[in-house]
Amino acid sequence: MRHRIFNEDGEDDLVFVMGWGNRWTHENVSWLIGNLGDAGYRVHAFELPTNIDDFKADWLEPIAEYVLDLDSYQLLGHSAGALVGQALDGAENHVYLSPWWGYSETYPEFALELLAEIPTDFPFLPVPGMDADALGERATDHQVATIPRWISPAFVRETRRAQQELLAIDHDAVVFCSLRDPVISHRAIGERVPSEHVVLYDGGHELFSSPLREEYVDLVLECLEDGAAVVEDRASVTA
Repeated sequence: MRHRIFNEDGEDDLVFVMGWGNRWTHENVSWLIGNLGDAGYRVHAFELPTNIDDFKADWLEPIAEYVLDLDSYQLLGHSAGALVGQALDGAENHVYLSPWWGYSETYPEFALELLAEIPTDFPFLPVPGMDADALGERATDHQVATIPRWISPAFVRETRRAQQELLAIDHDAVVFCSLRDPVISHRAIGERVPSEHVVLYDGGHELFSSPLREEYVDLVLECLEDGAAVVEDRASVTA
């Protein structure tokens, strides 16, 4: 797993667990990290391996061991990074962008079960639909071109197991997601997070690739600073 610290002189620690296929060299990921740094955070960014055969060993445990050395930190998890993030201890506030807590309903459950039973970690299963339409209008050609096109049955098995074993989501966690996101299960979010803690945006899977990202980045930063109270206050004003 690759790890890098941005803005080492920042006053507060923030752990950013990126989504599957995200790289800090991607322009839109770099834009988000830049905003986090400008807000005064020392950003500990993690790139997840794109093919795994053990969720805990390959994704969770390296980050869980790392955060033990942080006195305090805020947590930002995107997509598969939110699947890892929900199992981490010690964060003061939790913000999840398009959390991948379940496969999209476009993937039939019986098909996922059959694929997960194939005894191999060789990535030969195609990943459909990971293009600019799915990710967001700002997704660059470089970003789309560098997303892996194949996953393994072991990846399906381990990620589904992690989704089925989700812990209780922190009571003041905030979720940002789009109803047009073709990647995630919206039901999995609705079952675990109260509606007043969910912020909807117009776009695809990646808020940071949305043309409206400038309208939401300050709210993301406020939620990282003060938790769900921020969106609860907004909801009470608009009610």
